[in-house]
Amino acid sequence: PLRPGVDADAASPGLRPRQRPPSPSASPSPSRPAVVPVLTVTQADVPARVDLTAAGPVDWVHWGLLGADQAVRKRNGSGAIRDEGGRGRRESYSNNPEAYAWRDGAPVGSAGGTTSGLYTCGRGNGFTLAVTADGEPRTVRLYAGLWMARGRLDLRLSTGGPTSTLRMEDPHTQHTAEFTIRFQAPRGAKLLVNWTVEESFGDCGNVGVQAVALR
Repeated sequence: PLRPGVDADAASPGLRPRQRPPSPSASPSPSRPAVVPVLTVTQADVPARVDLTAAGPVDWVHWGLLGADQAVRKRNGSGAIRDEGGRGRRESYSNNPEAYAWRDGAPVGSAGGTTSGLYTCGRGNGFTLAVTADGEPRTVRLYAGLWMARGRLDLRLSTGGPTSTLRMEDPHTQHTAEFTIRFQAPRGAKLLVNWTVEESFGDCGNVGVQAVALR
């Protein structure tokens, strides 16, 4: 029996639950900062000779050398550049004003300077390409042209965010350009590229593509 005035906890210290010091709260694992979408494009003249091996250390694709149905790609490239098709019948040609060379291609291992490419005629027809993002800044160089047409280049990211549109026109003859696209998007997202005939000024006003390079 307890004596009056004696605290029960003091009388039986062994029965008192042992106080544990508070455990430190687990610090949250550092999370990657969200990738802010970036998309810009500039236009310049195409060099007389384009070295795709140098321009595309990550990946590159060239069209036209093997006809309309097969492209040459960077051997052991990342595969980030994808040909997504587009409207219109594709035709190959071999009188492009600039030449393209490479030393690391497949199924054609090297080329000293081919002037081949692809084109498609008619308003609303064109090419659709995609480039996979990896979360880091990437630079895409699109080598494209037109004949007696106004071409429209539409760029967007699959995750939304900034978009861009450029137009190029030559109602009388041929014109080519190097479009330099800089973009950044979360890993797995895509840069979507559409190059189409906005207006045809002849029987076969067309847009064409020669190559795409990624670094």
